[in-house]
Amino acid sequence: MRPTNSRTPHVLALCLATLMGCSGTSEEALQQTSTLSGIAMADSVCSLCHGLTGESVSPMFPKLAGQQNEYLQLQLTDFKNHGRSAATDSRYMGGLSHLTKTQIAELADYFASQRAMQADTGTSDARGEVIFRQGLPERGVPPCSACHGTDGGGNGVIPRVAGQHASYMSQQIMVLQQTGQRPNGAPMLPVDHALSQADAESVARYMAALRTKQ
Repeated sequence: MRPTNSRTPHVLALCLATLMGCSGTSEEALQQTSTLSGIAMADSVCSLCHGLTGESVSPMFPKLAGQQNEYLQLQLTDFKNHGRSAATDSRYMGGLSHLTKTQIAELADYFASQRAMQADTGTSDARGEVIFRQGLPERGVPPCSACHGTDGGGNGVIPRVAGQHASYMSQQIMVLQQTGQRPNGAPMLPVDHALSQADAESVARYMAALRTKQ
């Protein structure tokens, strides 16, 4: 289902406030978001950063197209409860504390149902392929494919990584080395701590070039 293109002045003001970290948004304005459907939010709010179908253009913002439904719900719940404390998370998603459970479910359903995020057309990374397929046994790093799937499609609360922005993924690997900023990312701590910045960038480039089924 394709959302409408209507954007009320209130919603546009709220979008701008959200992008600025909601520093000047009134409590009343934030509470009014609870009246919007998930599809209306995807159209009028989320699309400004993530694209109408979740295929974001800017690597600053992750692609959501075809992302795992359970993973999306988990992350939206974390944003609602301020469970993700990295600086960029707080800056761009700090205004979501008034999301309802229904909105979270509807947003997850909407983005998960879109065509899977499209692979980067750049050259694949040989070092990254080794890390993704074989891991780094000498450092105790298992292959990424063991959890994210051989095609990078993810499963349940394990996110789709195939086709995601490379720079976003490498930055998240570094964030996940600090589990205080991403408590639900604790299972990644042993893996990420053993990856250097160069390794993180290599495997991120490889995953960005992966193509996966919906």
